[in-house]
Amino acid sequence: MPPRLFLDTPLGAAAAGDAAAASTVPVELILPAGAARHVQVLRLQPGEAITLFDGSGYEWQAEVLRMGRSEVAVHLQARQLVHRELAHAVSLCVVMPANDRMDGVIEKATELGAAAVQPLMSERSVLRLSGDRADKKQAHWQGVAVAACEQSGRAQVPKIEPVRTLAQWLKSLPPVQPEQRRWLLSPGAARPIAALAREQAEATSTLVLSGPEGGLSPAEEQAARELGFEAVQLGPRILRADTAPLAVLGWLALQSV
Repeated sequence: MPPRLFLDTPLGAAAAGDAAAASTVPVELILPAGAARHVQVLRLQPGEAITLFDGSGYEWQAEVLRMGRSEVAVHLQARQLVHRELAHAVSLCVVMPANDRMDGVIEKATELGAAAVQPLMSERSVLRLSGDRADKKQAHWQGVAVAACEQSGRAQVPKIEPVRTLAQWLKSLPPVQPEQRRWLLSPGAARPIAALAREQAEATSTLVLSGPEGGLSPAEEQAARELGFEAVQLGPRILRADTAPLAVLGWLALQSV
C-alpha cells in the first residue's frame, strides 16, 4: 500500500463530479518541506506511488517524479472521494489526563473517527496549560492527529481545539439542539449508554464530556447537566480518564459498521 501524506494546502477542487474544477489540479506538484522530508526518509524513488490528501475528504494518487536534496516533485493522478468517517459527528471534550496520556487520546480518537477533540481543564485537573505552552501543545496534538490520519486512512483531519477551562467552554456552548446528543461520562450514572443511545437514535452528532483522574466535581457535573448533558455509565468497572472517552468512541464507531 503506498505511503499516505497529508498536505496542509488545497490540492484541487473539492466538489465531486465537477470535471471543470478538477481539471485545475496541477499535473506536477512540488511537495512542501515537511512532506518532502517524509518522502526522503522513506527513500522513495522516481516512479514510486504515494497517496496525498488535504483534509477535504479526497485522496489523490500520485507518483514521485524527481528527488532533490531539498525538493521533491510528484505527478498528481486520479482523485477519489473517500468514505471513511463515522455515520455522524462525534466530538470528545476531554479534561486532559496527566503526563503525556493526552497524546494517546488524540491518536486513538483520530483512528476511531472523532470529528474534533476539545482539551479541557477542570477543578481537579493535574495537567494545567496556558499561554505559549498551551499553544505549543495544541499544535503538537494537531500533528499527532495528522499522523494518525495518514496511518488510518482517514481523509478528514479532526480539529484539535485550543485548551480551555471547563467553565469557559460550558459558557460558550449554544443551547442544545434536537439533533445533538450531549453525554456526560459519570461512574455513578444510572443510565447505561446503550439504553440512552436507543432513545436518541435520531441524533446526527454527539458531544461526549469526560472528566479527569478524580472525576468532575458535583458542581461541574451539575453545570453540564443544566446545558443538556445526560449522565451515562459504561458498566461496573471504573475506567481511567484516558480510557473512558475512547471506550465511548469505539462503541459509537462500531454502531456505524
